[in-house]
Amino acid sequence: MRADRLVSLVLLLRQRGRLSATTLARELEVSTRTVLRDIEALSAAGVPVHAERGRHGGFALLPGFRTELTGLSHDEALALLVAGSRRGAQAFGLGSALASAMLKVVDALPESHRGAAAGVAERLLIDPETDLLSRRVAAEEVPDAVVAEVRRAVFAGRRLRIRYAAAGGAPRWRTVDPVGLVTVRDVGYLLATRSGADRTYRLSRISAAEELGEPARRPDRVDLDRAWRERGARFRAGGDQVVVLALVDPARREDLVGTALAVHAEGADPDGRLRLEVAFQDARHAEWALWQLATHAEVLAPRWLRASLRDRAAAIATRYGGSP
Repeated sequence: MRADRLVSLVLLLRQRGRLSATTLARELEVSTRTVLRDIEALSAAGVPVHAERGRHGGFALLPGFRTELTGLSHDEALALLVAGSRRGAQAFGLGSALASAMLKVVDALPESHRGAAAGVAERLLIDPETDLLSRRVAAEEVPDAVVAEVRRAVFAGRRLRIRYAAAGGAPRWRTVDPVGLVTVRDVGYLLATRSGADRTYRLSRISAAEELGEPARRPDRVDLDRAWRERGARFRAGGDQVVVLALVDPARREDLVGTALAVHAEGADPDGRLRLEVAFQDARHAEWALWQLATHAEVLAPRWLRASLRDRAAAIATRYGGSP
């Protein structure tokens, strides 16, 4: 909305001083022509913004200009800055709204505390794009129009029609009653019910969405954290689960347990390794998890998994056995 953009423009100039039209356009994600029109509109409305010519010129506000946009206390503003550094807003299509809100939060701070607020953002890094091994953390892309329609239906309490492709399946339309939105490691999920049964939909698999006019059939209040835990427990208990008995180097225990659905039993083996009985979602999941540990783990059961890992290792040895 233009009103929000004008407020953001004023706050950018207040907090950073003189900025070029190109810089403002980049920050506001609009064209330079739009920025120039917005500057004219602000001047016409009495906001003291003026142009400074020259190679290092740009637009600036007259000294002392102040806007009162919020009544936040210092601690409240800092808390919002810390919360706003998380990337969950991106998963729900609220990234630009978050950036605008953070400008208003900083502006709400007393003059003497603004430097400290900037320091908060500099000294906290939450969910970086890569891990310590420089492996990129993949964030799923969801079309803005889709996530906006889903979000509106969730907040308005209306039924939702989505075109959804389950894993390995073709997309098809479903009508659901939205309950809430959850983000886990930058992956967004829609919690809903369909014909009274709980359903969980990955936002990246929704290719189209349409908010319907009829009210959603759902309770007035929801404990989203509890609902997520319950659905997670049902998911882990379903499917073609595989239970594996393995001897594991204690130093690699967390690597195995971190990928498993559950640990059924654990104890020490006479040779110093840990004897673990762990569950995986299916055969492919089990083989992948144990293969990652190489010689730091040994599968005792099931026999087919032990044989599969042996054959895989033999194929690798054959490939690298000769000269390149």
